[in-house]
Amino acid sequence: MTKNLTGKLLLILAILVIFVVGIFGLPWEWAGHGGVLALVTDRIHLGLDLKGGTHLILQVQVNDAVNVDSDNAMARLKEDMRTRKINYVEVTKPDPVNHPDAVVIKGVDPGQRSDLQSIVADRLPEYNLNSGAENSYTVAMKAQSLADLKNRAVTQAIETIRNRIDALGVSEPVIQEHGLGQYQILVQLPGVDDPARVKAIVQSTAMLEIKQSMGGPYGSQQQALQDRGGVLPEGTVLMRGRSIGRTDDTGETWYLISRASAVTGSDLRTAESSRDENGQPAVRFVLTGEGGRKFYSFTSAHVGDNLAVVLDNQVQEVAVIKEAIRDTGVINGRFTEQQTRDLSMVLRSGALPASLKYLEERTVGPSLGADSIRSGVQAAMVGMIAVLLFMLIYYRGAGINADIALIFNLIILLGFMGYFGAVLTLPGIAGVILTVGMGVDSNVLIFERIREELRNGKTPPSAVEQGFSHAWITIVDTHVTTIVSAAILFIFGTGPVRGFATTLVFGLAANLFTAVFVSRVIFDWNLSRHQRGEALSI
Repeated sequence: MTKNLTGKLLLILAILVIFVVGIFGLPWEWAGHGGVLALVTDRIHLGLDLKGGTHLILQVQVNDAVNVDSDNAMARLKEDMRTRKINYVEVTKPDPVNHPDAVVIKGVDPGQRSDLQSIVADRLPEYNLNSGAENSYTVAMKAQSLADLKNRAVTQAIETIRNRIDALGVSEPVIQEHGLGQYQILVQLPGVDDPARVKAIVQSTAMLEIKQSMGGPYGSQQQALQDRGGVLPEGTVLMRGRSIGRTDDTGETWYLISRASAVTGSDLRTAESSRDENGQPAVRFVLTGEGGRKFYSFTSAHVGDNLAVVLDNQVQEVAVIKEAIRDTGVINGRFTEQQTRDLSMVLRSGALPASLKYLEERTVGPSLGADSIRSGVQAAMVGMIAVLLFMLIYYRGAGINADIALIFNLIILLGFMGYFGAVLTLPGIAGVILTVGMGVDSNVLIFERIREELRNGKTPPSAVEQGFSHAWITIVDTHVTTIVSAAILFIFGTGPVRGFATTLVFGLAANLFTAVFVSRVIFDWNLSRHQRGEALSI
């Protein structure tokens, strides 16, 4: 045996060991695992359709984030126009649904146009000022700024959801943007056994605000308006209460709340499940240094007034400010122990920039996932055995060569998945089976070419040389084009489609190595065992 051939065999052996480690891990990592299957699944993670779990597609209501930004812009405009003594009749948002970024200013003195332009340019650089009829102006967000704001809302929502899911301890979650420019999020949570709880945690906006309560409780909105002479005071809004205070027959409770917030969730340092003074489940929160200073300043100036704790635009609690408070507080609301743990967790993870709407939901039970595994593995094994037997019967000794190359191919494929932490899905198993088919196709191309060369009178070594040199161009061409197609599927696909593309790419890359290199080395080794290289079983 030549040194060159020995080196190639040692290279194949080394690669085999490397990828076996990718599947099973190192020997000292085997302790504590429940068998071979546990070792494999510890390295190659099962997808949602095999392990069971929840699949969600959520729509980020990006106009919520735009409305918040334009509300802040409107508040700054009013404040600056008062400071600059710019006269105006009113500042409104005429169409917050279809044009949430547009703010209309009516009745501006024509001589103060330049002052208004200066305010918008200096204080609102993301907005344009456009003239309208009868001394009115429209302040609207620039197109690029609007697109950036919506994209930031999606990115922030993904990060917030990821923080919440991580706090739940879900292993191998998939949280990513879904589609191009659709403002959608894909969430896949393998092994989740309480999808309703997860949905509530994911969807919770968790917008915490502490405001001044100006009146209430009222049994209805009409009652609140009657109490105020039919017109709400400027800078106030009616908010529904959760379960506190006086209610009418409909079970509603309403409060008159200041629009301005003393502190918000962005001022929160931490939150944890706790108990209130009556021993009931509650959430205790601690503010940041800056948040504590703002809260102390607010409570110092409003001793004797009512303070409202508002969560997701719903009043959770109203209490009298008896003294100045620095940086701690408690949220009550007739919570259960589980609700306080979930609420404190979502508060710590941060507020969503916009509300979420569920577009799609699928739940796969663990038993169904186990059935999928059995069916997929059985199909793969039956197909694999049939292919191995066919190659042995049809190509005789060369069939052993092909079978070794196919097994090597599967080892490399699974090793790749183990090293890269790829997720195996049911379509991924289909990708494995397709890889086996592509491997067989490569061997058939080579073997038939060798047979043709032998029929033309070539010696076995020459036939093997010619067979591989003529077939490998076709093999590389078909594999590269298929890999490109699979890469496109991976880039633009999601979930199961990506699982199929992943196994297909890894399998084809492995097949290029096994069909062209490993199979050739086995042929050379077999021929080297005969002095004149005259024996070839094909």
